[in-house]
Amino acid sequence: MANSKIALVTGGSRGLGEDIAINIAQKGIDVVLTYHTNKKMAEDVVSRIQELGQKALALQLDTSNVKTFDAFYRQLERSLKEIMGVSKFDFLINNAGIGIYEPFVSTTEEQFDELVNINLKGVYFLTQKALPYLNDEGRIINISSGLARFSLPNSSAYGAIKGGVEVFTRYLAKELADRKIRANVVAPGAVATDFGGGENKTNETKREAITNFTALGRVGEPDDIGGVVAFLCTQEAKWINAQRIEVSGGIMI
Repeated sequence: MANSKIALVTGGSRGLGEDIAINIAQKGIDVVLTYHTNKKMAEDVVSRIQELGQKALALQLDTSNVKTFDAFYRQLERSLKEIMGVSKFDFLINNAGIGIYEPFVSTTEEQFDELVNINLKGVYFLTQKALPYLNDEGRIINISSGLARFSLPNSSAYGAIKGGVEVFTRYLAKELADRKIRANVVAPGAVATDFGGGENKTNETKREAITNFTALGRVGEPDDIGGVVAFLCTQEAKWINAQRIEVSGGIMI
């Protein structure tokens, strides 16, 4: 039996990343997920994936620290050989990120730099350093945000940086075309997770506004998103390239 395809999902221990990892496993794909600090949560996701009959492992990664990426990929290669019998993977899902919601007039340089380092610089160089380990005809899926298309107060830095991720993704599709690697963006709308302090779960004023702005009349849930990312890892999605797919229930249309 041929080896399964393998996906690397950053920030896969909770929230959207957890749902992405589980949905990818349900497609018959093995999963490597990264976590920043919560090893226990990551191992719980690994166990759920193994219960689905797929191989899985969790590795620690600080996506804000580019200097650690070479060592991370060497560790990944060793782990792939040991657990999955291969040295390369097929799908890179750049999901790890943070949200800082702050008015433009009071956003600090430190806040801005933290957002850039994790949400753009980390994505850029983690992808660059993945290339020797990523199989030809692989896929890169970057996670953006509806806030790169529409504008809500207190999101100027986050939205601008996610816009950078979207432009970067188009360049990936162009420059990696000789290896037949596809690159796409999935842009969630407002989703009820712990992300950014959990506002979309707990701030009832904001939840009501989102509901009113959204054609389908509710706040998104993690399981609205993961299946779309998993679909982009399938053969059915082989002709989708350089696209931004918004998964938002029709917010701000």
